[in-house]
Amino acid sequence: MELNKIPQIKHTDKSNFFLLAGPCAIEGEDMALKIAERVVSVTDKLHIPYVFKGSFKKANRSRIDSFTGIGDEKALKILRKVSETFNVPTITDIHEVNDATMAAEYVDILQIPAFLVRQTDLVVAAASTGKTINLKKGQFMSPESMKHAVQKVLDCNNEQAIITDRGTMFGYQDMIVDFRGIPTMKQYAPVVLDVTHSLQQPNQSSGVTGGRPELIGTIAKAGIAAGVDGLFMETHFDPANAKSDGANMLHLDYIEKLLTHLTEIRQIIYKQK
Repeated sequence: MELNKIPQIKHTDKSNFFLLAGPCAIEGEDMALKIAERVVSVTDKLHIPYVFKGSFKKANRSRIDSFTGIGDEKALKILRKVSETFNVPTITDIHEVNDATMAAEYVDILQIPAFLVRQTDLVVAAASTGKTINLKKGQFMSPESMKHAVQKVLDCNNEQAIITDRGTMFGYQDMIVDFRGIPTMKQYAPVVLDVTHSLQQPNQSSGVTGGRPELIGTIAKAGIAAGVDGLFMETHFDPANAKSDGANMLHLDYIEKLLTHLTEIRQIIYKQK
């Protein structure tokens, strides 16, 4: 995968990690633009290649009454507006084969959710659009098995594949990041570490996923030190009232300090190569 082939991506000549960040779900235009404006400002200052992330719909919910979205086309148009307003690429996840061509009209990267990364029809539909494909490693999969997911993208004559590690299921209610998998998966494609979903605590009795956002910095710093190519994080200016995954999101007020520290670590690691 070549980072500079992603439309509108900036700062690719700075040897920095790249960042996929934004809210879990698109809740409305104002919130998306507010989050994007803040993150774009910080990433431009720190010369971090940035992609705005937002789910146009949430299909993998614990309860039937959970928030799923504001409408597919409405949310996708907001993602397009973010891209046009701030001149940045965008990414969204898809859940069904028919989502691929629809979402590809609005965003630059299609993301395959961790629970669905073994679904061949979905991966092929996404790869066939020609967009960059972000493959989230299944919580139930080994790093070595992601080679086959990447190969499905390559077999569609699409070389733009990314692997994102979002932790491995440990018991029923916890996720563990096995940093040994990073160099393994880097043999197949650039590797991103999802530092917010890796701290989820799923399968809560309430039906609402929990999380440990106080450890986001710890996981992110370890990931940069271990050599990841990029980071994925969900952020919001009011996580407590976010409509999805608020329990493990990074508050927007903390993002500049964290990214500054991570850039400093990255510079040290890069100089040692």
